[in-house]
Amino acid sequence: MHHVSAVELVALGVVAFLAGGLNAVAGGGTLLTFPALVAVGLPVVSANVTNTVALGPGYAGGIAGYRRELDGQSATVRRLLPVVLLGASIGATLLLVTSKRVFGVIVPFLVLGASLLLLAQPRLQRRLQRPHPRTGEARAGERRVLVAVGVFLATIYGGYFGGVLGVVLLATLGIAMTDHLQRLNALKNVLQFAINGVAVIVFALFGPVQWGIVLVMAPLTALGGWSGSRAARRLRPEVLRRTVGVFGIVCAVVLAIRLR
Repeated sequence: MHHVSAVELVALGVVAFLAGGLNAVAGGGTLLTFPALVAVGLPVVSANVTNTVALGPGYAGGIAGYRRELDGQSATVRRLLPVVLLGASIGATLLLVTSKRVFGVIVPFLVLGASLLLLAQPRLQRRLQRPHPRTGEARAGERRVLVAVGVFLATIYGGYFGGVLGVVLLATLGIAMTDHLQRLNALKNVLQFAINGVAVIVFALFGPVQWGIVLVMAPLTALGGWSGSRAARRLRPEVLRRTVGVFGIVCAVVLAIRLR
């Protein structure tokens, strides 16, 4: 295990709690924990895989806090889970076989694109909701395909890095679906948990995970996720969307600087 001091472990625990809450609200917790792990001396790839494993319980806490908003969404979850499992497996494998330089170059652009998509969501959604010559059933089928393709691409990204994955997923779901944003946020947490689970399995088998650090951070991300989901429910959808979108743009800039 990479040696870290007691003070550094305490600091990582505090950051993990904040990251768990942030992931439940919008995503972006990795932008707190990943730089913190690098700051205590972990190599970039080791920091990324350790971060992915440590943040997993936070998504479970977010799901627990959003139980009410998940009512009636079981069919959507079942339909998307195979897509999520495949995409996350591809993304996690890509991380382990591609270079650190490629990793640092493409991630900021993915985050920036997702943030802009989320901010543009209302306009894009209005275009998708215009009268259409097809029947309602055919139109619904088109939407299901759009959701599946978008979630597949988002989960490849999530398995690869996962930073601001909540922004990516919320943008995808918000553009292709017409449900209330808080319900989409709850669905996003379920998908994030599944993506993280796949990545954890791959990284635990093949990646340089620092398990001692995980044991400190993981329980606190779960507590933070539960707390964050309860706080997010009190936000109006417009406020949540704009907050997450602007935060994502800031995260893209931070990533571009950190991963140069």
